[in-house]
Amino acid sequence: METLVDYFPAFLDLRDRPCLVVGGGDIALRKARLLVSAGARLSMVALDFNPATRRFASDNRVNLVERAFSADDVRGQWLVVSATGVSSVEQAVFQCASEAGTFCNGVDNIDNCSYVTPAIVDRGSVVVAISSGGTAPVLARKVREQVEAMLPAGISKLAALAGRWRERVRARFTDLLSRRRFWEAVFDGPAATAAIQGDIAGAESLMDALLDESAGGRTGEAWLVGAGPGDPGLLTLRALQVLQKADVILHDRLVSPEVIALARRDADLISVGKTPGCRANSQTEINALLVKLVGEGKRVCRLKGGDPFIFGRGGEEAEALQAAGHRYQVVPGITSAAGCAAYSGIPLTHRDLSQSVAFVTAHGKDSVDALDWASLARDEQTLAFYMAVKRFSSVMNNLVDNGRAPDTPVAIIEKGTTPDQRVVRGTLGQLTLLAEAHRIVAPAMLIVGEVAALGVDACDEAPQAAWKYAKPVHPIKKEGQSK
Repeated sequence: METLVDYFPAFLDLRDRPCLVVGGGDIALRKARLLVSAGARLSMVALDFNPATRRFASDNRVNLVERAFSADDVRGQWLVVSATGVSSVEQAVFQCASEAGTFCNGVDNIDNCSYVTPAIVDRGSVVVAISSGGTAPVLARKVREQVEAMLPAGISKLAALAGRWRERVRARFTDLLSRRRFWEAVFDGPAATAAIQGDIAGAESLMDALLDESAGGRTGEAWLVGAGPGDPGLLTLRALQVLQKADVILHDRLVSPEVIALARRDADLISVGKTPGCRANSQTEINALLVKLVGEGKRVCRLKGGDPFIFGRGGEEAEALQAAGHRYQVVPGITSAAGCAAYSGIPLTHRDLSQSVAFVTAHGKDSVDALDWASLARDEQTLAFYMAVKRFSSVMNNLVDNGRAPDTPVAIIEKGTTPDQRVVRGTLGQLTLLAEAHRIVAPAMLIVGEVAALGVDACDEAPQAAWKYAKPVHPIKKEGQSK
């Protein structure tokens, strides 16, 4: 289910539309200036108007009505703003506007609003509106200041140039995807820089060259992107850029909804995840779909949990794309072992405890049996097992049989880096009992090694290691041990 927003964002065409401001002071004047600048045909009603408001009304043909507000004042209005500062008046204005089916904004009182006025960054034809839904207007203004600093002053020149070229581009490219590609090349390239700096002739020359280059048709491309272990804050900047650019997103089941929500709104979202116990897309089918979409000229983001080249089968997808002659790029992600361990306060390596770390997949019986258990069972190394929930018994028995001590610390990190993260600790010899007692479910990462004793419920002198979402569950007690 998509996340609901408090308000629907929209830009209104108020040119020559009747609008009303109730109030005659400084706040009412600020709102009046904004409405007049949008071309509204404005009236103001108040018991009294300050001198500045009277001067503004005289200069801008604003109709001043000097009396108390009446319910009849809202009839025929497109928009109403209540800025008297008098609670009873503003409540009455809101009620009358609601009954008349007219949108109303009660300044600094969200209860009297059917719409809110955003903080605005105005660059001529380029306008950015920022809203906190009326809950934190000062925060919205702070965000506006940041956007002001980021947005070039000359961007309106680029917008005007794009407007003049719009029909020319539409005539050259009959499909929407090709037009979008052209405009992205313009806005991401030197033509945009030239236009913003005022070199319109230079910008048009560069755009002419882009038209010629694009005439041969669009070329597809794929990105194999790591989405990280769950927390959207761990997404790389490059991955975010790709999500905003891709025409199609092929995503795995375990990619978090918060990460998928960062994709371009009009991108096609296709789930190719494998759900345990259900009919899944085979890797061969995924490869074929990826090749097909890129062959159609689409830009495809293959979005995988963690890192695409660490137990993500990204190498197989890269081979399929290469065999088909398609362009592709790899965008690494934070692998689950690194993210989950860090969010549990567990260092994968430690000068005194572990000089190496091994990433191991326990997915499938054959892969478990084929592992070099003698090598994995050596002391002073950390083992990070992926996809091991159904193989805990095999992992435990093979490590112990090959010499790893049963009292070696372990940590099971369930749903790592998410708000539902749970960390269960114990020893290697307790592993299966721990999983059963705490009903561990996938996805879960298993950390084996002395470092697993650090972090969340470590010694008192290092409590700062438990710094994120970790919710420690104490290990089960050995038989006869006091609780």
